[in-house]
Amino acid sequence: MKIVVLTDGPYGDRAYDNVKKDFSADFIKMEAPNSMFFDDDIEIPKEQVDIIENANIIISYISHPDLGLDIVYKFAEKVDWIIIASWKGNGLKNQYESKTNVSCPYIMCELEKNGNPIYDEFVRKIGRPKVDLILEEGKIKDVKVIRSSPCGSTSFVSEYIAEKYKDKVPDEENLPREAGLRIQHYPCRAGKMRLFTDEECKKQKASQFHQEAFQKALSNFNI
Repeated sequence: MKIVVLTDGPYGDRAYDNVKKDFSADFIKMEAPNSMFFDDDIEIPKEQVDIIENANIIISYISHPDLGLDIVYKFAEKVDWIIIASWKGNGLKNQYESKTNVSCPYIMCELEKNGNPIYDEFVRKIGRPKVDLILEEGKIKDVKVIRSSPCGSTSFVSEYIAEKYKDKVPDEENLPREAGLRIQHYPCRAGKMRLFTDEECKKQKASQFHQEAFQKALSNFNI
């Protein structure tokens, strides 16, 4: 499977670094038009077109609305799925999602299966956090990341929990809460990729997802 991460700004590099651990991936930084709105057709260099057309999934961190829409209109019929990681306002979101294989998640660490086989194969590894606790005689030996948030924060949290609770009996109440709180120390960029959104709300979502991941992992054991 080939994943192509597109950006016209400072976002997308961490997702690329994380995605390429499990999938063949390319990272393309594109030139956005100088003005916010640009009526003429946007020319994309042929070498970039060739890479994008060979993708199974495009993850777009394009912030310029015309360039973002141009990507969707040019490539939606050539790839299996497009995930719009950066979008501004429900009007633009509706335009993106007028294509049936395009989705605009509220936050990238909420990705879960949607029934498309290629997309579902991708979110087996990348999306809503999922972890497994490795226990011996009731004590934590390690934490295994089953599915990571695209930015890599799941590994950041898991490494912290594995170190702090190593060789200890996990606290069913405090451990998940601590995992959720730890995400606040990871430099989450989610809110900064939107206009008119609450950055703290997105951080709270990410925190909630990680807390739930550890709660679910603990539920597999009789603590």
